[in-house]
Amino acid sequence: MASSLLQLVEISASQFLDIFHHYDNDGNGFIEGKELQSFIRELREARQQAGLDLTDEMRQFVCEYEKNSDRRISLVELVQVLPTEENFLLFFRQQLSSCSHFIQVWRRYDVDKSGYIEANELKNFLKDLLLTAQQTCDDTKLDEYTATTLKIFDSNADGKLCLAEMSRLLPDKHNVLLMFEGVKMSKLEFNRIFDLYDQDGSGFMDDSQLDSLLTHLCEKNNKVALSADLPLYHSSIMDLSDGGKLYRSELCLLLCHED
Repeated sequence: MASSLLQLVEISASQFLDIFHHYDNDGNGFIEGKELQSFIRELREARQQAGLDLTDEMRQFVCEYEKNSDRRISLVELVQVLPTEENFLLFFRQQLSSCSHFIQVWRRYDVDKSGYIEANELKNFLKDLLLTAQQTCDDTKLDEYTATTLKIFDSNADGKLCLAEMSRLLPDKHNVLLMFEGVKMSKLEFNRIFDLYDQDGSGFMDDSQLDSLLTHLCEKNNKVALSADLPLYHSSIMDLSDGGKLYRSELCLLLCHED
């Protein structure tokens, strides 16, 4: 089924999602190793059977893979390889200049400050995104885009997107949230660490307190190589703050896994 979809000149968003899930056998959010080998082989075969050449994007990807067979491809990166009809994901990604910009966008669309972007907020986001790209669509199509985006990024199927889920739109090199992969903690542990660094009991962290906490996380998780990037992480995270004060609930978005 998936290989026949690779023959299409244009793939719908739902068909694209079927392709990704087919090749992401272990469900870890990446096509890699033998999964990626199968994808490239079947992509070439499908295009040949359909009498189609590889597109420039496909050729570039295959060339990069042949130079580095250890690489892997995420869902958002695959959008750039396959001829997908609904490229609103790319529109958004192209607008993001940094993780700081992403967090500013997040704050704007998380209207109720719940820490999540619900379906209605996501629909408004996609509508504005398409308008920015000088594209319009009717309400029915917009509902379809919203539902598809939720299917793609809503990893726990709760019908809304948390900050970490939405951040998958960012290129890895710009995604400060990747620093915290594998570092997620329970709210109980988070509160203990927050209280440790919030020494004055103010309920928020200032610049120096945040620096101490980030340094601690780097050392605790053997991320010494990231120490030079602490100013970047610091500035990106402080974009979540209210007037330079990073409150407990805002930092929890980055560090807590969902109970």
